[in-house]
Amino acid sequence: MKNIFENIISKIKTNNNFVITTHVNPDGDAIGSELALARYLTSIHKKVKIINCSATPDYLKFMLNSKDEVVEFNKEYHTGFIQNADIIFTLDFNHLNRTEALEEFIIISEATIICIDHHEYPENFENISLIDTKSSSTGEIIYRLLKQAKLEITYDFAVPLYVAIMTDTGSFKYERTTSELHRIIAEFLDAGVIPKIIHQNIFDQGSANRIQLLGRAFNSLVIDANGKLAYMKISSKDLIETNSNEEDVEGFVNYTLSIKGVEVGIFFFELESG
Repeated sequence: MKNIFENIISKIKTNNNFVITTHVNPDGDAIGSELALARYLTSIHKKVKIINCSATPDYLKFMLNSKDEVVEFNKEYHTGFIQNADIIFTLDFNHLNRTEALEEFIIISEATIICIDHHEYPENFENISLIDTKSSSTGEIIYRLLKQAKLEITYDFAVPLYVAIMTDTGSFKYERTTSELHRIIAEFLDAGVIPKIIHQNIFDQGSANRIQLLGRAFNSLVIDANGKLAYMKISSKDLIETNSNEEDVEGFVNYTLSIKGVEVGIFFFELESG
């Protein structure tokens, strides 16, 4: 793993133009990882643009230093950035179709593609792969990369990395939450992160529409496999009737895992009618 880190750091040092992207409907790990990596690149005077196929969810915008720090892909304005990139970082996913409208431009790009992720079953579309399925989150991998680059973790890096790890570990309750991970979190707290404020921004800003939508999800709940499997669903009709949007379903799957005896939780979300 150390050799891969060093290879990526070497690529960063010898190139100038970078694009960072993540999967459709980005979550806290996706946006947090992007911000931390982009801020590192900016700190060493590289040109970097975060371009995503989806808008940044409202509940994550508190991390942004400016409204254009992360942009939603616009073919007219952003194709040139992808075409001119020396390196494209793809974070928190390992199947290129999850970039939707960006996919075709990444495929034809002459840039080196570096995939950083913690999920299993990669598609292997990238030139350089940093995939660690034992890590709690992509944010944890980005943290280790930045430490290998000898970056001091200041507040501007600590906040997005904390959000990345906290959200992808279910607030530090999932299996990959280790003592070592807590020591990493302690470093973020030492840099000024206040967990209460982060938690309020992430979890306590829900709309009435989201609560109504959650009620519909609960009504669809099914327990199967002798109590070991739980799943629930939301239809596109539910979104329309509750005046909700796609980002409102973030975290719904966690409720299935909160049921006693459940080992596998699934959330089905209909993107379009039919």
